[in-house]
Amino acid sequence: MINIKTVFVIILLSFFLTSCGGGLTEHKARKYDPDPAKRVAKNLEEGRGFRLLDTNKGGGVFEFASSNELWRASLDTIDFMPLSSVNYSGGIIITDWYSTDSTTNESIKISIRFLSNEIRSDALNIKVFNKKCVELSNCVISEKAGNIAPELREKILKTAAIYKREKKDKDKK
Repeated sequence: MINIKTVFVIILLSFFLTSCGGGLTEHKARKYDPDPAKRVAKNLEEGRGFRLLDTNKGGGVFEFASSNELWRASLDTIDFMPLSSVNYSGGIIITDWYSTDSTTNESIKISIRFLSNEIRSDALNIKVFNKKCVELSNCVISEKAGNIAPELREKILKTAAIYKREKKDKDKK
């Protein structure tokens, strides 16, 4: 008499063995050149594969924001300030500390975050920080309240609207 475990194992093995061969398709080797040097050259040309000790230290992929009016208007509005960090794909512009007078111990820093590419008042999150120093090592940093952030937002939105209008006029011609 055959044991139930043996029957189960036989059914299980037959299932696995028959399912392995059913999905095999013919490999299309005719598409590839038999010369290995030509295959390597084609793969490198298409960007496939990898290289050891790659000596190409060039830059990577760059994204340019010339078509985004809001981005351009923001950079043009704060072009007098030194920039600390600018990341188009991350949607943020951060200036360095800036002071108009070298004798004062007060400077500002602006952070502009893009929440949308549309030209709207809620598309920008602008923060202005104030740094007051008594001595070089004794500084207090706080978010500055006042009219600077709303004025910047208004100026950026007006400039972006002008850029958008100019682009539409140019596209019509």
